[in-house]
Amino acid sequence: MGLKIINGEVYDPLHGVDGEIRDIYIADGKVVSQPQPGEQVIDAAGMIVMPGGVELHAHVAGPKVNAGRKMRPEDHRQIVIPRTAITRSGTGHTVPSTFATGYHFAGLGYTTLMEAAGPPLAARHVHEELNDIPILDKAFFVMMGNNYFVMKFIAEGEFTKLKDYVAWLLAATGGYVIKLVNPAGVDRWKWGKNVHSLEDLADTFPVSPKQVLVNLARVQQELGIPHPIHVHCNNLGTPGNAETTLQTMQAVGDLPIHITHVQFNGFGQSKKNHYTSGAPELAEYVNKHQNVTVDMGQIVFGPATTMTADGPWQYRLHQLTHDKWVNVDLEMEGGSGIVPYTYKKENPVNAVQWTVGLEFALLMEDPWRLALTTDHPNGGPFHAYPDIIKLLMRRDYRAEVLAGLHKRARTYSTLKDLEREYSLYEIAIITRAGPAKVLGLTQKGHLGPGADADLAIYPKLEDPKEMFAHPRYVIKGGEIVVDNGQIVHTKPGTTFYVTPGYDQHIEAAIRPDFEDFYTVSFENYPVQKEHFMPHRAVIPCRPA
Repeated sequence: MGLKIINGEVYDPLHGVDGEIRDIYIADGKVVSQPQPGEQVIDAAGMIVMPGGVELHAHVAGPKVNAGRKMRPEDHRQIVIPRTAITRSGTGHTVPSTFATGYHFAGLGYTTLMEAAGPPLAARHVHEELNDIPILDKAFFVMMGNNYFVMKFIAEGEFTKLKDYVAWLLAATGGYVIKLVNPAGVDRWKWGKNVHSLEDLADTFPVSPKQVLVNLARVQQELGIPHPIHVHCNNLGTPGNAETTLQTMQAVGDLPIHITHVQFNGFGQSKKNHYTSGAPELAEYVNKHQNVTVDMGQIVFGPATTMTADGPWQYRLHQLTHDKWVNVDLEMEGGSGIVPYTYKKENPVNAVQWTVGLEFALLMEDPWRLALTTDHPNGGPFHAYPDIIKLLMRRDYRAEVLAGLHKRARTYSTLKDLEREYSLYEIAIITRAGPAKVLGLTQKGHLGPGADADLAIYPKLEDPKEMFAHPRYVIKGGEIVVDNGQIVHTKPGTTFYVTPGYDQHIEAAIRPDFEDFYTVSFENYPVQKEHFMPHRAVIPCRPA
C-alpha cells in the first residue's frame, strides 16, 4: 500500500521547491510521481513538509563513544523520549545509548546519520553499535590521517600503493569516508609531542600534515569516493588557529576538502592573547572557493562530553579543566581522548566560541556548502538543533542570548552586527539537501521521484525552536516511524559503505609490517560484512 501526503507546504531545495503547496506520493519506500491505488493519506494542511534530516558529523558509535558513556555516571539518567510513551534506562544527556540516539534523532525529524571518526582496528565495534541504532540509515568515516601505512607510502613516494591501500582499508572496514584528525600530530602524541604547523614532521615517518592532506585529497578524487577528505585541522582549540585552518584549505589547492566543526578551528587572537572570532576571514575564503565545504560545530551552553581522536588536544583540555580524562593509543592507526566539559555563558572563551559557529553560518553565502552540526557531543548534544535553528532564523533571539554572555562575545565578534535571518528553505538546505549532496547520497535529502521516502512533517508554528523540536510525523522508507511524538516503528536502517577498486597486490605489500606490528592477524582484520553489516548498501565510487 502506498502513502500520499496532501496539502503540505513543501520545502525541497534540490528541486527548487520553496514553500509550495504540493502532494507527495510514496510507494515501496520511494517517492513516486503518481498516486497509488488504495494509498493511506496524511493531510498535511497547515504543516511544513521537508526531506528527512541528514546528520553529517556526529560521534555516536565505537570505542571512544562507549568509553564516554562509561566514564560519566553523572550523565546517566532515566531516558524519556520527549512526548512519547517509550521509557528506557540508559545513558542520556550528552552521550545517549544507541537506541536513545536513534529515537532522539528520529524524534527531531532526522533519518540519516554519519559516525564521524571510526578507527579501522575497531570497525567491528563501530558497526555493532551502528546496527543497534534503530530507524536511521548510517555510515562511518575511517580515520587515516595518522595511519602507519598512509605515512609510510607517502614518505616513500609510493602514491599508487597509497591509493590501493586506502581503497583496501575502506573495503576491509566497511567505511565510507577518508577522515583526517590532526594529521601527523596524533602520531607525534605517541611520543608525548604534537605538530604546530603544516610543515612539522611526524615521528614514525618524516611526513608533514601538508603531505598527508594533499596526498589523501588526491586519493579521494582518483578513487571517486563520494565525500571529500573530512578534515579535523591541526591546532584545534588554540587561539589563532584560524590561520592554520586557512593554510589547510589553501594546501589542497582546487582539490575538494571538507573542514569539519569550523567553530573549533575558527579562532583568532587579540594582542592580549584573548580568543577572538576568525569566522570573517575563513568565511571570505570559503565563499570564494567552491571546492571547500564545512560544518558548524556550534557549541551549546551546558554540559558536553568532548571526545576526539585528537589525543594531544584532549590532554591540553584536561590540564585546563582538571576534570576526568581518558587517553587511548590505537596501535598503528591513531588514538583518542575524552574529557567532560561544561560551556558557560560567563566564560569569555566559551562566549566567543558561541559566536564563531553562528557568525560563520550567517556569513556563508552558499548554504549548500554548510551543514548544521554541534560536533555532537563535543560542542553539545544534537538535541539542541531546534534552538540553533531559531538562532539562525531570528536575529532578535540571537541578540537576546548575546546580551547575556561575557562582554568579549560582543567585543571580539561581528555577530552583533549581522542581520541575516535564515529562511525555512535555507534551513532545509543546511540540515537536509546540502549534507546529502556533500555526502554523495543522491537518494537522500530531496523529495523527487526515486528518492528514499524519508520525510519530516512539522506543525507550522511561529517559534522555530518549538516547531523543529516536535514533528507531527516522521516517515522513514515510506513507513511512519514517529506519530505525534510517539515512536511507532523501529525498523533497522541501512549502513552505507564504499568499495573502490584496488590492485590485490597491495595485500602482499602491507602484510610483512602488519604481521610485525599489529596485535590482530592480517586475515582477521577485515570486517565480515554478512555478520557485522546485515543491512548494508554500497554507494558507487566515481573516479575523476
